[in-house]
Amino acid sequence: MSNTIDIKVPDIGDVEDVDVIEILVAENDSVETEQSLITVESEKASMEIPSPRAGIVRSITVKLGDKVSEGSVILQLEVSEEAAAAPAPADARAPAEAAPAAAAVPDEPAPTAVASGSDASEVAPTLVASGSSAVVEKGAAEQLASLPPRRHSPTAAYGSADMPVRNLPHASPSVRKFARELGVDLAQIEGSGARQRITHDDVRQYVKQALAGGAAPAVAGGSVDGLSVLAWPKVDFERFGTIETKPLSRIRKLSGANLHRNWVMIPHVTNQDEADITALEALRKQLNAENARDGVRVTMLAFIIRAVVACLRKHPEFNASLDGDNLILKQYCHIGFAADTPNGLVVPVIRDADTKGVLELAQETAELASLAREGKLSAAQMQGGCFTISSLGGIGGTAFTPIINAPEVAILGVSRSKMAPVWNGEAFEPRLMLPLSLSYDHRVIDGAAAARFNAMLTGLLSDFRRVAL
Repeated sequence: MSNTIDIKVPDIGDVEDVDVIEILVAENDSVETEQSLITVESEKASMEIPSPRAGIVRSITVKLGDKVSEGSVILQLEVSEEAAAAPAPADARAPAEAAPAAAAVPDEPAPTAVASGSDASEVAPTLVASGSSAVVEKGAAEQLASLPPRRHSPTAAYGSADMPVRNLPHASPSVRKFARELGVDLAQIEGSGARQRITHDDVRQYVKQALAGGAAPAVAGGSVDGLSVLAWPKVDFERFGTIETKPLSRIRKLSGANLHRNWVMIPHVTNQDEADITALEALRKQLNAENARDGVRVTMLAFIIRAVVACLRKHPEFNASLDGDNLILKQYCHIGFAADTPNGLVVPVIRDADTKGVLELAQETAELASLAREGKLSAAQMQGGCFTISSLGGIGGTAFTPIINAPEVAILGVSRSKMAPVWNGEAFEPRLMLPLSLSYDHRVIDGAAAARFNAMLTGLLSDFRRVAL
């Protein structure tokens, strides 16, 4: 004999009206005790609602997008009279298997970016989830480019919204969330857990094998222009008023694509500091007065380049590039500087800057900037840079996050100097302070090294005599 009973939402804590984001069974399916029936999601977590009995699903009373609370009927389950008479489990609370959206994956140490000195062979295939983005070693970058972002459709974690519900892979909400962040189709993975349940290790192993094999993993959805992002919104701007269409310049097209790639693929961190350049500014004015007849105008950029060269000698990891699992340490020192032109941003490169004095650097930066504005820079004059300086000092601002110019691993942003009261140990006195923003590739450089680099740089600019030491 059999009997049909209502399966209700058990005690799920102090939350109400949670969304039904997945239905894991279909009518006429046979289910076992503790088998997951639906997944609900609150603002803080996702959780599966298990079946308290074994039986056959006769009807489902909820649909995707419905809101349910404790006591809401999920479905009718046909059970044998013996099972219906059996006492309910002592704790029918649904296991909250998924941590809050901002938390790390449970039971696993959170993956981190590759730091200097780490064993890249171990971490290269590991994707580092950060919001909706992932970071890999450079050697896997091209395969990763085809991975789309996690999707918020209830069935997106399984690859296709058209997949029959009863064929959904068996995985916890935390594993499904992990797969969504990496863009992995769980339907392509064979679970190693109990009853073929897919684990976090299964997802990681699948991605590792796919990258090692030269083929991108099967993913949920498509990609746009080779980058895994949502499609760009199509808007008829003329509906709202008069517009003018102006094509992007060739320089903006090229630099925009490079900046986009660099921002997505490089884990940027920016260290902010200030240098007291009161004495240095006085020296700059003195040199300009002395060399007025020679036509050489010394800028603060020339001093900064000279100081940066000294820092690069002391911190060679900043004068480097990633090449797969190897770090290329350069014995030469070519410094690029961002030049603002009518057609967009270009980066001329001063070769062998470590062999040149301040006056020579000032003259060469002026010549290259002039060529840049006239659009006469050759390709050779924009290649081979080791480190880039982006100065907005003549325009304004207090700080910013410059984007690293790959394959370099660091870039220095310079903002406008300003007078500020500085405590000298006895009283406040007016000092000219220069804001510095050092962005670095966290796969190569850690925070302590960046802080030391910036501290040395500010020290040199505050007392330029130290450059000679």
